[in-house]
Amino acid sequence: MMRFWQRLGGTLALGAAFVAATAHAQSQQFINVLTGGQSGVYYPVGVALSQIYAKDIPNVRATAQVTRASAENLNLLQAGRGEVAFTLADTLSDAWKGNEEAGFKQKLDKLRGIAGLYNNYIQIVANADSGIRTLADLKGKRVSVGAARSGTELNAREIFKAAGLSYADLAKVEYLPFGESVELMKNRQLDATLQSAGLGVASIRDLATAIKIVVIPIPPEIVAKVGDPAYQPAVIPANTYTGQTTDVPTAAIPNFLVTHSGVPEETVYRMTKAMFDNLDTLYAAHNAARGIKRETALKGMPVPLHPGAERYYREVGLLK
Repeated sequence: MMRFWQRLGGTLALGAAFVAATAHAQSQQFINVLTGGQSGVYYPVGVALSQIYAKDIPNVRATAQVTRASAENLNLLQAGRGEVAFTLADTLSDAWKGNEEAGFKQKLDKLRGIAGLYNNYIQIVANADSGIRTLADLKGKRVSVGAARSGTELNAREIFKAAGLSYADLAKVEYLPFGESVELMKNRQLDATLQSAGLGVASIRDLATAIKIVVIPIPPEIVAKVGDPAYQPAVIPANTYTGQTTDVPTAAIPNFLVTHSGVPEETVYRMTKAMFDNLDTLYAAHNAARGIKRETALKGMPVPLHPGAERYYREVGLLK
């Protein structure tokens, strides 16, 4: 009889442990951070962000996912296959409007804003031996414009159009992520690459140490011809990359952090607060992240704020 009660007690204890474990698993939240390619800026900053979430938000398991960046991220959010994502401002605006030419056949109406981040700079880098010194010199050359329908590739189309160029003017167009573009340039299989990223992006730093490069200017008058307020004249400071000894004019485009309407208000509130409470961690992940400031977080947001983010900004006095 004693053995029976001992066995029964053991069985009940195991059952209680199973129920407790199941309840914990059910209460645990998953936050998937949609980033970009590993050689860009979204990825290291996204990894840091996932670490912040895991540390600061109770019962959260956070991961950072490699993607093709802006356009793919927004489609994944709309489908509920991620909780937070990085995106370029113009791609976000196109997705919200349902701009079919940009690859969005219908409006992505579930997108919600969290915060403005840092600027991307359109960086056109050529092999110094290619003879390319201006945008016009790209005619007849082999150029990578970023992954097809990515934010970078959409930027390439706009800048080329403003400069009176089209893909048909190029000898060869490659639709490749940053890292692959750099490898082809090292092997002399490409003459130039256009990369829309934060300053000091790892892919271009790597390229500049392997071959002699030239950063091609995008004059302010070309930026103005784009006709999109998201595109602003900017400068790539001298010595951002090895061998780049002068300031180079270009276009800058804001980045945003976004989520979707299905993510609970409390979760987004905690994500927003955790990010701004841990900016030093983001700054350490990549120098470009130093552009993230709470006071500019709402500037130019092209989609409605998520209620959780709105709650945070009201709490800190940015919204009345």
